[in-house]
Amino acid sequence: MKGYAMKTTKLFAAVLVSAFVLPAFAQSTPNLDKREEHQQERIAQGIQSGQLTAKEAQHLEARETKLANDEAMAKADGKVTRKERRKLQREADRDSAAIHHQKHDKQTR
Repeated sequence: MKGYAMKTTKLFAAVLVSAFVLPAFAQSTPNLDKREEHQQERIAQGIQSGQLTAKEAQHLEARETKLANDEAMAKADGKVTRKERRKLQREADRDSAAIHHQKHDKQTR
């Protein structure tokens, strides 16, 4: 039980840190940035409420990290094209659906 609490605490700390790091990226995708922040909050809430297991939260965090990395790559040349923006929005849609699915799959910690 002690190891589980430690993992959950570390995971929750990672969620909080990423919530502060994500807004540091350039603001050429403000809607996506708001979505990422909201999704981070949903994951954190799921951890706190017990709706997400540590493994589920870790998987969702990995998806959010990939989205942030993809966004950084799109912004690397200084402009996010319409095609890149659509791709990022679709990825965010899939991540949002995954968060919903994991929070409502009847698994608890």
